[in-house]
Amino acid sequence: MIRVLSFLAILLATNANAQDLAMPTSARQISERISPLDSYDLPTGAFANGIVPARTVEGRVERTTWRVQSGSSTTLQILSPLRDQLAAQGFDIIFECDSRNCGGFDFRFGTEVVPTPDMYVAIHDFRFLSATRGSDVLSLLVSRNPPDGFVQLIRVAPVEASSPPPLVIEEAVDGTLGILQVLQRDGHVILDDLHFSTGEVALGDGPFSSLRLLAAFLNENPRVKLALVGHTDDTGDLQANVAVSTKRAQAVRNRLIETHGVAADRIQAEGVGYLSPITSNSTSEGRYTNRRVEAVLLVN
Repeated sequence: MIRVLSFLAILLATNANAQDLAMPTSARQISERISPLDSYDLPTGAFANGIVPARTVEGRVERTTWRVQSGSSTTLQILSPLRDQLAAQGFDIIFECDSRNCGGFDFRFGTEVVPTPDMYVAIHDFRFLSATRGSDVLSLLVSRNPPDGFVQLIRVAPVEASSPPPLVIEEAVDGTLGILQVLQRDGHVILDDLHFSTGEVALGDGPFSSLRLLAAFLNENPRVKLALVGHTDDTGDLQANVAVSTKRAQAVRNRLIETHGVAADRIQAEGVGYLSPITSNSTSEGRYTNRRVEAVLLVN
């Protein structure tokens, strides 16, 4: 109960930015990504007719996540004090839902979520809300993986028209690294903002921040090349999965070439099917995690 009540202090100042939020002592900020000028599709309704209704807003976009020792607290117990604070600060709640009413899996993968491990979303146990206050807009996403709770705040504030368009900044918080830092440190990185359903090879419309970052990285490092490697879950036989994973990698390669202007000879696409899982395929969450595309750094 003490942990739940301590959330009442989470949003103190009316004009506070995401990085200034007062969190309870049990909370740890996991990540913070700041785009001084970017766009965000703010969900305004539940998944229906194949889409999540959204309002596109532009400005300074702050994407911040926290891990909280929630114990047996429900997602509503985590979200409710945050919602009360938003109301006290003058925000209007324009949309709110729980996992079932949001649209479950379809809503989760139809809206923007900070990539794992910085944000965890249980498909059947999350809550979401969108709020506005004048030209300020934000969304809150809350989920659980007991004994921990996870909170994601995406906030968009207007940028003065006279301000020059700055570069996107990806900041590390508490030792977490951005995808380019991981790519250079480890030689490979999972592109966590991409998603493919079982058996599907088409890449969504995006935009995908990972692809923008990779394109900029290649532009700044002309001697570097990338291999895109597709992976699947273990549904079906190996030959079919290798074909699917290759097509997924090719879809990402095509997007980098056609949308981001990357030279075709700088990227190759391969697929290995289900031969390199990063977690068990015994759960739907595990199968989702294993369906991925990784970027491999080629420096020679």
